[in-house]
Amino acid sequence: MSAGCALIYAMLVKNSVRGIVAGLLALGVTATPAHAEQSSEPRLLGATVIPSDLTADGTLVGSLSGIDYDAASGEYLLVTDDRSEQDPARFFRAEIDVDASGVHGVDVTTAHLLRQPNGATYPNRDDFVSEPCPDPRAACARNGSVDPESIRLDPRTGDVWWTTEGERVVNGDHVVLQNPQVRVSDPDGTTVRALPTPRTLHMSASETGPRRNLTFEGLTFTPNGRVVTAMEGPLYQDGPVPTADEGAVVRFTVTTRHGTQLAQYGYPLEPLFAAPEPADGTADQGVSEILADPEQPGSYIVVERAYVAGSGNKVRLYRATTARATDISGVPAIPGMDRAPRLMAKELLVDLDDLDLAAAGLDHVDNIEGVTWGPELESGERTLLLISDDNFSESQETQLIALAVD
Repeated sequence: MSAGCALIYAMLVKNSVRGIVAGLLALGVTATPAHAEQSSEPRLLGATVIPSDLTADGTLVGSLSGIDYDAASGEYLLVTDDRSEQDPARFFRAEIDVDASGVHGVDVTTAHLLRQPNGATYPNRDDFVSEPCPDPRAACARNGSVDPESIRLDPRTGDVWWTTEGERVVNGDHVVLQNPQVRVSDPDGTTVRALPTPRTLHMSASETGPRRNLTFEGLTFTPNGRVVTAMEGPLYQDGPVPTADEGAVVRFTVTTRHGTQLAQYGYPLEPLFAAPEPADGTADQGVSEILADPEQPGSYIVVERAYVAGSGNKVRLYRATTARATDISGVPAIPGMDRAPRLMAKELLVDLDDLDLAAAGLDHVDNIEGVTWGPELESGERTLLLISDDNFSESQETQLIALAVD
């Protein structure tokens, strides 16, 4: 065994997560993910399923794509990625009873419609894309349909921050382009401002920039107040989407609270966990959320969510760090994972398939899209809550899963 391998082995046996990350970085592990066994795997506390017919203030609760915790009030924020199709775009406030013995209930108390600055609700997608909108900076794009994916409560102001994925339709002369964006609403849901989208992430009619529906899935605040967004999938110029043989690189962007870009990092996305059956069946692998760790600056919990026809869902949580990663904000295209600049280092935190979900009443893992820190337990462990997006589908369900993390 080489000295380097011996050191890694020793760390796996003796050290904490912090020690593993530091040691791997010291050894120069960079462009490829660090897959290390955890000294303390997250512990399953419990789970529950939110009924598919649940309503709040006359709107349907479902297709939940983001969750955040308000430690001051004890409430949670839940956002739906309903593009004003079932009901107007909206978020909810909820009370979730979770403790060391499990999840004891979810009470969705109020719905808040997401509104334009003039007070109007956002139009539905079909109406928006029926007319051309070839300039993503135009009023048609600013006032167009929204596709909310992530939600965070501003710890400084109490405002509600959320991402919208934008839109890209290129069908001959019919072109609709709308950039992904971070928007800020007051506590009731009225948009008060929007952050500028970095030029690298602008939608384009050519095959550059983001792919449709693979944009701002993740949003988080760092301990020092920076804003970090995560793309779900790779830009066109950064290579193809993941296959069963090869992963991909997605971009994490760090900005100020006013949207000034400070840095951008490449995150190494896993290959598909299986080949689709049939071969032309649906298969996707992407980052569905990120969450900064306030106890470890520069460290993030990253949710990688996959669906493969014939195999179902797989959800894995990774701990990733920007330490020693190359700032790629000035890199227009990544030539491939094997030739990429120094990527973020990461290590597996937990594969949800390895948890005893049956003991919590679940027979499978669904489409997990949201993650938040919850209340601290008396043991000193932190709670980590995950929520799934049922896509308003009869074949899926809205799962809330609670973990305990050292």
